[in-house]
Amino acid sequence: MATKGKRKQAVEAPEDKGRYHHGDLRQALVDAAVGLIAEEGFGALTLREVARRAGVTHAAPYRHFADKEALLEAVAHEGFRAMAREMRERMAPETGPLERLYAAGEAYVLFAVRHPPHFRVMFGPHFTRPMSPPPEPEGEQGAFTLLVSTIEAAQAAGLLRAGESRSLTLTAWSLVHGLASLFVDRQLGESPQGVEGAEALARVQTRLLVEGMKPPARG
Repeated sequence: MATKGKRKQAVEAPEDKGRYHHGDLRQALVDAAVGLIAEEGFGALTLREVARRAGVTHAAPYRHFADKEALLEAVAHEGFRAMAREMRERMAPETGPLERLYAAGEAYVLFAVRHPPHFRVMFGPHFTRPMSPPPEPEGEQGAFTLLVSTIEAAQAAGLLRAGESRSLTLTAWSLVHGLASLFVDRQLGESPQGVEGAEALARVQTRLLVEGMKPPARG
């Protein structure tokens, strides 16, 4: 019996040590997954390699994630929360409805450029089952809902054409998401790259977009 007890203690100690060292094992695993994707791509992502990078035993990830897809879902949820937060922060100083819409679109593109691994997980073909909606803290809006409410405010002020707000939102989302994807995948050729290049191009494109969404001129 004493021998069995020692064996059990020897197996559990490394996991306990890892959990104590990280404090938040779940977040440590998410961070390790993001780093691995950034450095080596999705092909290198396994729970075993994530555990190695996090400094825990290969069994430790299963405390929080049933499989690799569950871990990717956690990365995606973190990304959706961060994107919405960055949109709100960029919009906060603006008071005009159109200025807030410009800021929302610019923030969307900048998030993708600053966080390519998150962006690729959030919108990539990595899930074989429906992903649960990202949890939204009470009183806060997700990125898409924030875009809808911003467009509705501009419509209410008569600055955008009347009609179904979600249709205009889909138009706006298509542009900023497409631009973000082009930056992340480096498909813009000679266009300026990096955060500054993305910010400059997003500023131009969001204003061109809004021009096409304004009410038709009378007479």
